[in-house]
Amino acid sequence: MPFNPFEEKPIPIEMTYMDWKTMYPRPYNKETTDPYTKCRIVLMNGTEFEAQWFSRNFSRHCPDNDLRRQLAMMRRTEQQQQKRISCLKPKDETILEHTITYEQLAVDLTARLAQKETDCDVRSTMNFALLEDFDHLYRYSNLLEMEYNRDAKKLVGGYTEIMPARPTIAEHRCPKDSINRYIINKKTSILTQLQVNIITAAEQQTMNYYMNVAPLYCKSDHGRRLYQEIGMIEEQHVSEYESLKDTRVTWLEDLLMHEYTECYLYYSCMQSECDPYIRCIWEDCLTQEICHLHMAKDMLRKYERKDWQQIIPCGTFPELLILGPNIEYVRRMIAKTTGNTRQEEDIVSLNSLKKGNEFFVYQQIVNHDVRSVASHNVIDRHICAFGKDYRYQTAEHPVALLRSRTCDNVTLARIPCETPEKLSVAGKTSDCDDNSNPCDCGCS
Repeated sequence: MPFNPFEEKPIPIEMTYMDWKTMYPRPYNKETTDPYTKCRIVLMNGTEFEAQWFSRNFSRHCPDNDLRRQLAMMRRTEQQQQKRISCLKPKDETILEHTITYEQLAVDLTARLAQKETDCDVRSTMNFALLEDFDHLYRYSNLLEMEYNRDAKKLVGGYTEIMPARPTIAEHRCPKDSINRYIINKKTSILTQLQVNIITAAEQQTMNYYMNVAPLYCKSDHGRRLYQEIGMIEEQHVSEYESLKDTRVTWLEDLLMHEYTECYLYYSCMQSECDPYIRCIWEDCLTQEICHLHMAKDMLRKYERKDWQQIIPCGTFPELLILGPNIEYVRRMIAKTTGNTRQEEDIVSLNSLKKGNEFFVYQQIVNHDVRSVASHNVIDRHICAFGKDYRYQTAEHPVALLRSRTCDNVTLARIPCETPEKLSVAGKTSDCDDNSNPCDCGCS
């Protein structure tokens, strides 16, 4: 049923605050909870983190104390929501087990958003990062079996495959190549604006998580090094996604879109949640965010003399975000685009780069000694210990160079002569396959 949060009657802000009992919910059972419930928890934890940090930055750039007091009122609830959601994680779930959920979310969220996306640049950015998060899931899953004797397939519920894609060693690029062309909100659909907000917050949460837990991972130095390395790729991803945002919107316009995004996500979670207890939490949060949305709407009107319809022409939510398996879509992207890299704002074939390109210069700086690269060492050590790497595949790997179970590929998408051109279909047309929505730019 269509839902428009602007048409809902908001509760007073004072009624959004929680007591300590409410803020400390019953954790989920890590063995029996649906993997996508855990993914939704990670997603909304990251969404609340983004909301309150945006509010803080807004406050630091705002000279009006009355407005800053309104932001502080809203931000207090955002903090309480984040505390409530993050405490759904049980005490007996290890950092690495929780990391598998982070990477499953990164894969299935990105794939789901990309299949709905109609803006070519946004969609290509998602599909590019998708393969890298997919490879991260593979690296962490090998570490999980090696150090905890845990089967990652059980953690992802068999919904998401676990195998290599663009090797993590090939993902380290010059910082200049992590900036995209920004969208223009007035010419871009509300769905695209929502999706850019969602993926930016999700990847930012992953980056922050790895920044914090890398030194706390106590099982081995190999694990600490893996978090450190993959954390650097997540920093790239955040730069790529946040640079898509329209740079010309005002703080209050952006606040309105932040609150609308939160309402959209909580409503989507509420509609798809299979755990009744956690569904009630999503319902509570939606009620709280409707209050925040109306406050943002009123502030926009008071301080900038703008109606909310000037920013969001139709408040009715577009197609909801429902997490689910994307195995065939990911396989198609692996088969078509594993050999891609980035050059400034463009996604290009690795083989199109000229000798001396900054990609090769940066690679030589950070990866000149392959034996010191954690993402490679984890697989190499697993192969030495078990005779082969850990995988969960539903069929043969779509890329012949990545089918070996006894040798980790460290040249694909990194060394031109080792990267077949057929794996590098770059540009806007690379994402317009016949089994997903076409782009709206006329490419075919």
